[in-house]
Amino acid sequence: MILSYKEATQECGSDYNLLKAVSEGSMFKIEEGVYSTERFEPEIGIVMKKHPKAVIAGEYAFYVHGLTNVIPEKYDLATSSKAAPITDPRVRQSYVNDKVFSLGIIEKEVDGINVRIYDKERMLIELLRKKNSMPYDLYKEIIMNYREIISHLEIWRIQEYASIFPKSKMISKALDEEVM
Repeated sequence: MILSYKEATQECGSDYNLLKAVSEGSMFKIEEGVYSTERFEPEIGIVMKKHPKAVIAGEYAFYVHGLTNVIPEKYDLATSSKAAPITDPRVRQSYVNDKVFSLGIIEKEVDGINVRIYDKERMLIELLRKKNSMPYDLYKEIIMNYREIISHLEIWRIQEYASIFPKSKMISKALDEEVM
C-alpha cells in the first residue's frame, strides 16, 4: 500500500517508528514523501500519491482507456487553474478552468492502483477541443476507436459536457461530423 509521509507516520505511530520500520524493512521509502508496505510500487501510484488532487488526462488517459496503443512518455495530469506547478519531470501538467475541472472525474484501477481519471465521454470532448495540437496520426487512431465504441458511450453525458465548455458549437459540430 502506498502511503504519504503523514499516513506512514500515523501508521507507524511516530516519525521515530517510521524510521525504524524503514531500517527494519517493514516499510519502504519509495521517494521523498512517499512510503510503501511493498518494496516495489507502480509508478502511476507513486505519481498519484504525490499529486492526489490531480486527474489523469491527455494522451495518458486515452492510453488507459484503451483508445490508443501509443504509450505516452509522460503522465498527463490535469489540475485546477489555481494549483501549484508540478515540478516532477515524469508529469506533463495542464491547468483546467475550475468551472469544468470536476466534470467527468471517475475512479479507475490502473496497474492495481485506484486513480482519478476523466471518463471516456469527457476525453472525447478533450480530443475534439485539442485535435490541432496533437499528432494527426494519433488523433485519427483515437477518433477511429471512438467510432467503434460510440454505441457504448453515454451520449447525453457527451452533450452535457459539450454544452458547458467554451466553443460548445464547434465541439458539437465536430462531434456530429467526426464521430457520429
